[in-house]
Amino acid sequence: MNIQEIIAKKRDGKELNQEDINYFVTKYTDGTITDYQAAALVMAIYINGMNKEEITNLTLEMAKSGDILDLSQISKNVIDKHSTGGVGDKITLILTPIIASLGIPVAKMSGRGLGFTGGTVDKLESIPGYKTDIQISDFIDNVKKIGISLIGQTANLAPADKKIYALRDTINCVGSMPLIASSIMSKKIAAGANKIVLDVTVGSGAFMKNKQDAIKLSNMMKEIGKLADRETVCVLTNMDEPVGYAVGNTLEIIETIECLNGNIPKDIEEIITTIGSYIIKLSGKSDDLEENKKMILQNIENGKAYNKFLELVQNQGGDIEYIKNVEKFEKAKHIMPVIAKKEGYIQELNAEKIGMISVMLGAGRMKKEDNIDKAVGIILNKKISNKVKKGDILAYVHANDEQKGKEAVEEIKNIYKISEMEVEKEEIILGII
Repeated sequence: MNIQEIIAKKRDGKELNQEDINYFVTKYTDGTITDYQAAALVMAIYINGMNKEEITNLTLEMAKSGDILDLSQISKNVIDKHSTGGVGDKITLILTPIIASLGIPVAKMSGRGLGFTGGTVDKLESIPGYKTDIQISDFIDNVKKIGISLIGQTANLAPADKKIYALRDTINCVGSMPLIASSIMSKKIAAGANKIVLDVTVGSGAFMKNKQDAIKLSNMMKEIGKLADRETVCVLTNMDEPVGYAVGNTLEIIETIECLNGNIPKDIEEIITTIGSYIIKLSGKSDDLEENKKMILQNIENGKAYNKFLELVQNQGGDIEYIKNVEKFEKAKHIMPVIAKKEGYIQELNAEKIGMISVMLGAGRMKKEDNIDKAVGIILNKKISNKVKKGDILAYVHANDEQKGKEAVEEIKNIYKISEMEVEKEEIILGII
């Protein structure tokens, strides 16, 4: 057996058996298979897809490529929350301290930015001193000590996925349903949670552009969860426009802090209460979803969620003075307004295009070795259905390169579609599977 034969098989649309997948995962992880050979196979999978058996085998082989954590010492039920990716998606940052403040342990490993979507780890690293790369023993101790730890994917946890994940980003093969499903579920299986809640994003700023594909992906991940004995719930959320108002790493941390202090945009509130209510239910704390939503909002109002976020940041080496006073965060050199060219109602705000502009400004990666500019990004002032007058500020571009900033301003003007007719606000929660 060799990698050329496996590439040829998938190139020609044939099924890979368990031995083929095991060989690829093992040899790519240990460096025997090169990046360019792996890229050829990933592209063939992207074009020709995989069947249910192939996806399950890929998931389990990637999960087994490193350590599989046992978190039963923390709690009988450990729930993991994961998003399939989006633009302005800071839901994990807001929701996990709320859940921990309710006495439900949070042991969460997150990823970096992929394509036009941001990554939770990149955002956390915008907090000076915050360590996302810690030993597993410290990760577990942190959860025992304060009820929460948010870290990056460790080298020994699904290392095959870590390599393939970075490769997919750089060869524009992110939006493959089998690769998304196997990537997410391999990490979840290896990370040790026995119950999983997935935020499956749908729309222009998601990898699933329509509800039908999102349902298909959800069923795929639920099937993998069932085979791996992990109870899985999928919440379909709207990603036709960015979540909240901030897009960019430091900017999203600042919005997270504002949300935990009670200043929550409606879309974020609906997403955190819906996903959070299912996390609480799976934990065994309460089966009443409406009551669970009230508990979430109550712990924002009484300050317990914000205090838990402070505790999380301090416990992982972060400087909490930045959390207490967001003015301390480094700002972009150029903050440029995007001015409305006419009066009307915001009809469309393509999230993917906003995400791509954010990457162009430096908030994401074009190549896997690229450094991220933490300060840059976009603050939206107006979103779908909002009324605007000519001369209103639609958004602010935060740039460290003046020319890129000017280009971003012009592009964002064209991304905002303004209609003379009144526009209805879109639904945020599109379904539960």
